[in-house]
Amino acid sequence: MFAYILRRLLLIIPTLLGIMVINFALVQFVPGGPIEQIIANLEGEGDALRGITGSGDAGQSAQDTGGGGGAADERYIGARGLPPEFIAELEKQFGFDKPPLERFLDMMGRYLRFDFGQSWFRSISVVDLVIEKMPVSITLGLWSTLLAYLISIPLGIRKAVRDGTPFDTWTSGAIIIGYAIPGFLFAVLLIVVFAGGSYWRIFPLRGLVSDNFWDLSLAAKIGDYFWHITLPVVASTISSFATLTLLTKNSFLDEINKQYVLTARAKGLGEASVLYRHVFRNAMLIVIAGFPGLFLSVLFGGGLLIEVLFSLDGLGRMGYEAVVQRDYPVVFGTLYAFGLMGLVVNILSDLTYVLVDPRIDFGKRAG
Repeated sequence: MFAYILRRLLLIIPTLLGIMVINFALVQFVPGGPIEQIIANLEGEGDALRGITGSGDAGQSAQDTGGGGGAADERYIGARGLPPEFIAELEKQFGFDKPPLERFLDMMGRYLRFDFGQSWFRSISVVDLVIEKMPVSITLGLWSTLLAYLISIPLGIRKAVRDGTPFDTWTSGAIIIGYAIPGFLFAVLLIVVFAGGSYWRIFPLRGLVSDNFWDLSLAAKIGDYFWHITLPVVASTISSFATLTLLTKNSFLDEINKQYVLTARAKGLGEASVLYRHVFRNAMLIVIAGFPGLFLSVLFGGGLLIEVLFSLDGLGRMGYEAVVQRDYPVVFGTLYAFGLMGLVVNILSDLTYVLVDPRIDFGKRAG
């Protein structure tokens, strides 16, 4: 098993390098880099980018660049009225005076030391920016994953036991409908019905907590927190809930039809004992082992529209704004960190399989 883990850890290096190389190369062909946007802002011909940091911040993050650059002012739209010396100074501050390969090597060298630099358009480091946005994403990811498991596992077991009955039929229809509805569309429905859109105003429409949160008692803070997160968590859970329920049902059906279950029933064991003492552990193997991956996917994937609809400032909105503004230190820094985290979580998922069922040995299979 140690050899298997070592091989997986070593594979992280080329995989992560490939992710960074491909994305860095693609960015070279994306028009409208940070310098172009700054020039357009100065000329009044583009979207205003507020909060641009000084030359010190730009110089500190100069190696985190992904777009192209050059000394000729003709490369930039709207630059005709600006001195070439000014454009050359901008390129130097942002690191575009260096060849792409040198910029990439400098960037990866600092990332290996977990030095992600500073955001170009905010006076804050990339790490501090991620930490600032993380509570919202952790809230959505953690509670959505827990809610999905708390509902899906009992429902999936019940559907497996009553396979083919009317209960299984209508719940399957409801699950398929839930899976087909995008999370953001379901969020709009929740807002219209329960957040004062057209009917009841039961839940708040925006924010993670109330404005007077710190003035409340401990019990009131807990209640206020759950009051605010109810709708966004429910909207984030809808798709994972449907997938997990069907996965649980199919896993239990597969185990129920095996020989050891028939033998246990033949020995006179009760149905509950057979189901929860024998079938449960084997059937839940794939479901429990998938917890790290499911949490990570809910945490970092598909949260942008949910955050926008409920006015939550999390990682999804941060990533979108960084791409729009061409804030490459944030884009590549988070890509590197989250890509590394995802690869490590895949290894943890394999280890979870072994912890749930020691009979699994990935080392022997790999050999």
